[in-house]
Amino acid sequence: MRFGPVSLEQAEGTILAHSLQLPTGKIAKGTLLSAQHLTNLAASGFGEVTVARLERGDLHEDVAAQALARAIVPDETAQGLRISGAGAGRVNLYAKSCGIVALDRPRLEAVNAVDPMISIATVPEYHRVDAEGMVATIKIIAYGVPEAQLSHAATGAGGALRVLPPVYRTATLIETRVSEEIPSDKGRRSMAGRLERMGMELTDRMVIPHREGELAEAIAYAPGEVILILTGSATSDPMDVAPQALRDAGGQVTRFGMPVDPGNLLFIGKLGEKSVIGLPGCARSPALNGADWVLERVICGIEVTSADIAAMGVGGLLKEIPTRPLPRRSGWNGTG
Repeated sequence: MRFGPVSLEQAEGTILAHSLQLPTGKIAKGTLLSAQHLTNLAASGFGEVTVARLERGDLHEDVAAQALARAIVPDETAQGLRISGAGAGRVNLYAKSCGIVALDRPRLEAVNAVDPMISIATVPEYHRVDAEGMVATIKIIAYGVPEAQLSHAATGAGGALRVLPPVYRTATLIETRVSEEIPSDKGRRSMAGRLERMGMELTDRMVIPHREGELAEAIAYAPGEVILILTGSATSDPMDVAPQALRDAGGQVTRFGMPVDPGNLLFIGKLGEKSVIGLPGCARSPALNGADWVLERVICGIEVTSADIAAMGVGGLLKEIPTRPLPRRSGWNGTG
């Protein structure tokens, strides 16, 4: 592609590089200049314009963006993605349903490494999306690129991006109480909202005393496909009431604690084929916390290991906790 100023006599069929406002109206950048455009430009006193001229072997920006999108998403249905139309060298990829984004970072980085004019920007891996949420944007930065470069960038990129939809429809939230008083439904409402946006619903409310025996029985007979536990007293040790109740019910705890703040006091385990998540107290708030990252992966059928949770610590400082800000401030000398 050649780029630069040319006389109006040489400009027909070229691509206007910069928008121009004429008495007859605006000519937008990226416009393929016609004879009428040139007549209007001449009448407005222009003798030359800055343009892009495609050469043999070049692809127009829109054609190139669409071709790269099709190479990355060869099967929209299987990958859970919808490819938009092209405009100004850009094509967007949208989620067909709610879910989380799975991507192959090395292959996507390889796309961006071929030519600075060929690019794809994505949301982070495991990012939660709603139906029609944008997952990625493909942009051809110049007005055209060599077809050979585009072909190189597209090689091996097929299937490198997809949306994993939820695989479960129901969850049981078991709440424990430390007194005779039934706890506020704030936590249940927050969890119901999290599940609703993933196409799931909670089974009937279950509130029991904060004791191992009662909790173990509730876990064993929970009807939901996923079991969630929100205790009235914080779970502060792997042998505390909630994790021990899971063991007593015949399950196993695979991880206690996570390096994400807020969300430290989470645990995860299994009861047969069912995933069990012990929620941290911050799950009572709808604000993002570490439990969201674990819950969303579980809902979408991804096995969450202890190593996976350990890796969440990098980038895991999510937000200052308004009720407990001092430990994060320099010069704090307290305890707790």
